[in-house]
Amino acid sequence: DSLNMTAIILAGGKSSRMGQDKALIPIDGMPLLSRIYKIAEQLCNNAAAHLHERQSSNSKNPIYVVTPWPEKYQNLLPNDCEFIQEAIAPGETKPHGPLIGFSQGLAYLEKQERSKIDWVLLLACDLPRLRLDILENWVLDVGKVEEKVIACLPKHPKGWEPLCGFYRSCCLPELLNYIDRGGRSFQQWLASKPVQELPLHDPQMLFNCNTTSDLEKI
Repeated sequence: DSLNMTAIILAGGKSSRMGQDKALIPIDGMPLLSRIYKIAEQLCNNAAAHLHERQSSNSKNPIYVVTPWPEKYQNLLPNDCEFIQEAIAPGETKPHGPLIGFSQGLAYLEKQERSKIDWVLLLACDLPRLRLDILENWVLDVGKVEEKVIACLPKHPKGWEPLCGFYRSCCLPELLNYIDRGGRSFQQWLASKPVQELPLHDPQMLFNCNTTSDLEKI
């Protein structure tokens, strides 16, 4: 089935172990965030093209970047990119991790009345080996899952990879409920939910760049 989908890219990390902003690190001459954005945009455009073969509408969903620093990245990305200003959670003083960033992204989509979006591809901005062909195969799998499945994700030895996979946009109320109870862990939240595993023939695709030695590997 064709999917009505968009992508949310998280660019809110402090990059403390790297010592420089991971989103700006050049990979093959292109800043990492720009590279991730381009792959997400191609995927969503292709999905939109398939969807519109069957529908009269031909509008495309924008790609979203959740970050506390939109001004730092806006010159890197196309004008139709929508930045979502990440805010520190009420009552907290320190960065709160990707789960809150994702919830703020989903809440923004809902406010924009983009409720017709069925699935959101969630990506970290530090995946230098992200591959469009694998994502396109995953989209085919996502189109076939049962209605009760709220996320389709690859797995690694430590559990789900929550920052490179697909979520139903309607999971927001359950996510907010978990966060309101103090939850901050993707793994813990997903442990109690119906999640479909995506096949991963190239585990290197999930390699993320956290330190200078990671950088040397690529």
